[in-house]
Amino acid sequence: MLLFRWNRTGGSSQAELMGRLTQLAESNAAQQTQLAERLQAQERSLSKTLDERLTNLTHRIGQTLQQSSTKTGETMAKLQERLAVIDAAQKNITELSGKVVGLQDILSNKQARGTFGEIQLQDLVQNALPPSAYAFQVTLRNGRRADCLINLPNPPGSIVIDAKFPLESYRMLVNANTKIDKNTARRQFTTDILKHVSDISKRYIVHGETAESALMFLPSEAVYAELHANFVEVVEKSYSFRVWIVSPTTLMATLNTVRAILKDAQMREQADVIQQEVMKMLRDVARLDQRVENLEKHFGQAEKDLKGIRVSAEKVTNRGERITEIELSGSSGAEETENNSISSDQAFHQIEK
Repeated sequence: MLLFRWNRTGGSSQAELMGRLTQLAESNAAQQTQLAERLQAQERSLSKTLDERLTNLTHRIGQTLQQSSTKTGETMAKLQERLAVIDAAQKNITELSGKVVGLQDILSNKQARGTFGEIQLQDLVQNALPPSAYAFQVTLRNGRRADCLINLPNPPGSIVIDAKFPLESYRMLVNANTKIDKNTARRQFTTDILKHVSDISKRYIVHGETAESALMFLPSEAVYAELHANFVEVVEKSYSFRVWIVSPTTLMATLNTVRAILKDAQMREQADVIQQEVMKMLRDVARLDQRVENLEKHFGQAEKDLKGIRVSAEKVTNRGERITEIELSGSSGAEETENNSISSDQAFHQIEK
């Protein structure tokens, strides 16, 4: 009896345990199914997100590569243009180098150097002054031929410009490396400049024909700058010789001053002519004023005559109206006719008056 109860009790507990286990298994299976579905959904979502991000990343990389390619192409095009410009500049530099070598060859020859200075002097003078104010290669009374003669009135008189200049000593000074060579070049440069200044003073300052001074033209601004910067005593000595050293820049300023002097001289020469023309103009103005006054008198007389004509016309009109009134007021009687005749005679007599 007791064994049966125990078996019964134990059997029910085992069945209950099995039921619970079954429920747990089913619950776990359902949870696993849900978990599997969630994992699949998350996997699909993650896969979709990764695909979208990969697509965007691929698109961005493509755009970046395209932009980089475009910029690289533009940069290469600009680089080619700049290389072309550099090639052209290199070509110009090569040509300029050849011209500089040619210029050095010209300046190395004294005669060619003198011709170079004369041409530059001619260009400056022709651009600054009228043709009547200068002459080139003029022979003076002493037989010396001046490179240029500026025609100025007295005072100061005509001024000679010489375009020859010493260049060898300047090159020696520039190329000197040691102190001894520089001192030697300085002494040689000073000697050459002063000798040239002295020659200009003796040859181109002619009493009674030219001014009491002359100009020494240096076609090189570098030589002029070196002279005024480091050889002040040479410039001061040139003043004592009454020779003024000029460069292309200072010569242009001097020529502009000369042009102003020439213009002032022409104005003084024409002063008498201008004064005579002004006197004639004043006489013409006085004559015009007299004629205007006469015309005003004529206009006044004409106005007076017009007023008289207007008065006469008004009188004629009034008398005509009176005659009309006399004719309208006449009667058929003889006495009135006679009176009217007398009145008409009187009216016509008044009209004649």
